[in-house]
Amino acid sequence: MKWLRWLAMVCCAAFALRALSLIDATGLWSDELYTVGKSFQPSFSALLAMLRQDTHPPLYYGLVWLWGQWAAPTALNLRLLSWLFYLAGGVVITLQAGALALDRPRRAMTLAALLAFCSPYPVRFAIEGKGYALLVLLVALAWWFRQRQQRWAYGGVVALAALTHYYGLFLFASALVWDAWRGRRGLALSAAVGLIPAVLWMVLASAYLLRSGTGAWIGPPDFALLEDSLARALGLWPLPKLVLLLLSVWAILQWGTASSALEAKPALKSELQATAADRSGLLPSLGMVAAVVLISYWKPLAFSRYFVVLLPALIPWLAAQAASWSLTRVGQRFAALVLALLVLSWWWHAFAELDPGGRDWGVREGDQFQLVSRSLASEPHRFSRRERLFNLSDRTEVAAGRMDSPVSAWGDAGALARLLSRPAPPPVLWLADSGDVDGVRPRLKPMLRQVDAAGYRCAPWLEQEPYAQVWRCERLQFQAEGQP
Repeated sequence: MKWLRWLAMVCCAAFALRALSLIDATGLWSDELYTVGKSFQPSFSALLAMLRQDTHPPLYYGLVWLWGQWAAPTALNLRLLSWLFYLAGGVVITLQAGALALDRPRRAMTLAALLAFCSPYPVRFAIEGKGYALLVLLVALAWWFRQRQQRWAYGGVVALAALTHYYGLFLFASALVWDAWRGRRGLALSAAVGLIPAVLWMVLASAYLLRSGTGAWIGPPDFALLEDSLARALGLWPLPKLVLLLLSVWAILQWGTASSALEAKPALKSELQATAADRSGLLPSLGMVAAVVLISYWKPLAFSRYFVVLLPALIPWLAAQAASWSLTRVGQRFAALVLALLVLSWWWHAFAELDPGGRDWGVREGDQFQLVSRSLASEPHRFSRRERLFNLSDRTEVAAGRMDSPVSAWGDAGALARLLSRPAPPPVLWLADSGDVDGVRPRLKPMLRQVDAAGYRCAPWLEQEPYAQVWRCERLQFQAEGQP
C-alpha cells in the first residue's frame, strides 16, 4: 500500500528533523568536549600526535579537524556532522534491505527505514559529537559492497571503518575469518588488506592502549550489559517489550499469514534465510559479539554503545525477513498496529537524553559544563580537577557567541596551590565540577580540604542544578573584616 510507504517516510523525516531541532538544546558532555579538544588542533600533525594518546583511531577526529577548517568549534557544528552521517547511514541501510529481500523489496525498505531512522539506537547518536554515526555509515557501505562482491571497494571501506573505531576492526576481522572459512578468498583478502592501516595505528598507539588504566570504565559482561543494549535498541522497558514483540511475531506467523510456495519447501526456506543472514553480514556480526563478550571476561571490551555496529547488518536482515511473510488482511492490520505502537513509544524514548524539556536545563549524560561556564565566565579565580574540560566548554560557548571571553582560564589543583601560597590570596574563589553529587565528591573533596586549610569557608552554589557542582569559597579573614 503506497500510502503506508508515504506515512513511513513522513515518520522518518519527523524523527530526523526533531533530532536536528535538538542539536543545540543541550551542552556538550565530557566525551564530546574531549572530541573538541582532540580535533580542533592548530595542525594535522598536532592532531595525530594527540591521538596517539587516545583510545580511538584517527579517522573521525581527522574528519572533524577538516570540518573545523571552515566551521567554528561549536556544539552545533560538531553535532551537525554526525547528523549528516546519520542520514546517509539510514539511506544505505534502507537500500540494503531492498537488495536483500527475496520478494516485496519495497516493504522491506519501508521497515528498514523506520528502524534506521526512528529506533533509539541510531537517533541517540545522530546528534552526538562522537564517531558512532560515521561508523554505522561505513559499516553499512562495507556490507553493501561485500554483498555485491565488489572486493576493492569493500576493502577500502573496511579500512575506513576500522580507522573510525576499533569495533570496526573487530567486526571485519570476524568477517575475514567467516569469509575465509566459507571459501571466499577474494573477500577475505580484501578485508585483510583493509585492516592493515588500523593494525598499524594500534602499534603506533600501543604504549597508551596497553596501559592498565586504558578502558578502565568498562566493566566485565553482566546482565546489565544485555539490558542496556536492549534499551538502546528497543527503548523503555526493553525486556517486557522484547517479550511482547516476540509474542506478536508468533501470533502473526500463527494466525496472520497465508501459505506460500516456500512453506511447502522448508529446506529451501531455511537455506534462503541462512543465505540472507550471511549476505547481510549478520552472521559475522554475531561472531564478533560472541568473541568480544568472551574476551571481556579477561580484558573488558564489551560496552553497550559500541554494539551500534550491529545495526547495518541486523536491520536489513530483520526487514527482509518480515517482508517475506505472506500476510492475510488480519495479519497486515495487526502487524501495522504493533509497528505503530513501537514507533510511538520511540518518539519519547529516542529523544529522552537529547531533549531537556521537563528536565534540568542543558543536561546531557549527567553533565552540565555549559551552565557552569556561563555562570562563572566573569570570575577570575576558577578551579577544577577537570579544568581542561571547562576550558574547552568555555571555548565552545565563546565560539557560539553565547558568552564573552572569560576573564581567566580555569586552573587545576596545582594552580590552586600556587594561588593559596601567595601572601595575599583572593577574598573569593570558585571550585567546580560537572556530574551528580556522588560522582563529583571524590574529585572535589581534596580541593575543598585544601582551601579550608588555607582559611576559606565554602558553600554550595547553583544548588538547584543537580549536575552543576559549584562551590563559592570566601576567605574567613575577609568575612571578619565585613567586606561585601
